[in-house]
Amino acid sequence: MSKGKGRTIATDLAGPGGRILAGGFSPRLCRRLKACVAAMAALEKISSPIIPYIAAWREHEKIIWYEHVGARFLALLGCERGEVDEVFRQSIVDRRLYRYAERESKVEEEIVTRAELRGDQAGLRAEVKKAGTVEFVYQLALPAGKTIWLKDQANIEVFVEDQICLSIGCLTEVTKEMEQKDLLEKIGYFDELTKLPKRTILQRILEMNIGNLRRGHINDFVFLLLDLDHFKAVNDIHGHQAGDQVLVGFADVMRATKRHEDEIGRYGGEEFYGFFIGGLQNGLQFAERLRLAVANTDFFFNRERIPVTVSVGLVAASQLAEVGEISVEELVRVADRRLYVAKEEGRNRVVFRG
Repeated sequence: MSKGKGRTIATDLAGPGGRILAGGFSPRLCRRLKACVAAMAALEKISSPIIPYIAAWREHEKIIWYEHVGARFLALLGCERGEVDEVFRQSIVDRRLYRYAERESKVEEEIVTRAELRGDQAGLRAEVKKAGTVEFVYQLALPAGKTIWLKDQANIEVFVEDQICLSIGCLTEVTKEMEQKDLLEKIGYFDELTKLPKRTILQRILEMNIGNLRRGHINDFVFLLLDLDHFKAVNDIHGHQAGDQVLVGFADVMRATKRHEDEIGRYGGEEFYGFFIGGLQNGLQFAERLRLAVANTDFFFNRERIPVTVSVGLVAASQLAEVGEISVEELVRVADRRLYVAKEEGRNRVVFRG
């Protein structure tokens, strides 16, 4: 609900159209609101599984309020009518938008966090006003510790003479469906050996953060491709079981070295990837810290020490922005080229140019 963000006010939700009907707005707006509230009250009487609501906001203001909210929504949030707006706003974990990409025959997922929702209120409101509709899925962490998912579908109506926008819609709980989706993703996205995310999730990470960069939510990010040096020799000399143990150990070093917010995963074979929100210099520090951690770690198989080092190809989004368009394909291409250079120059090093 693009309505649950920003500074809010409490309003009398016990009666229909509390603020607008008492606020001296145009007869056209008041008639429309009365008709919608009556229709939604009738809908609730037939025990429909959907949760109707009407939200309103003035253009160019942060204030937003509910003119009607379904009783079931209050039960889910566990709050009184006068608290619904604040409780909902504080409960949002993220908002998700799903689009069907016809060219690639797949569904794209765009995730906007609670902090991003608060940071771009004007842009998000302009977006839904232009579209005339709302169709989002919200993840909510409720005060009682329960997580639920609500699908929000609404039409946006603009009353120019009043400078008021109405969002007239309904919520549907889709918690079971989203939990099933998350379970399937976990099964399909995680590597059985290292327990790190697979390459399949990398596209999603990069696409989401390219979008965040374009919207101004972040200033820069760094993408790394990492390759274990002379890994074929490990398998040839010590056996594939030793190679598997080295891969697991390397994954553990990556987990221990990264920050909570950094992303890491297995790209394929002995190649891994890293993702870091921040500028080039901070990304270089992260890559060097990881390279040194690997070089200083003792990897053993059957009590025999196996020396391991790693080469890293690194690219910052800001580097690509200087010469052209940022894309997933170009990020991977440039990082892979720099990884090749690191190998050619002697391995056990980080390359971030060329």
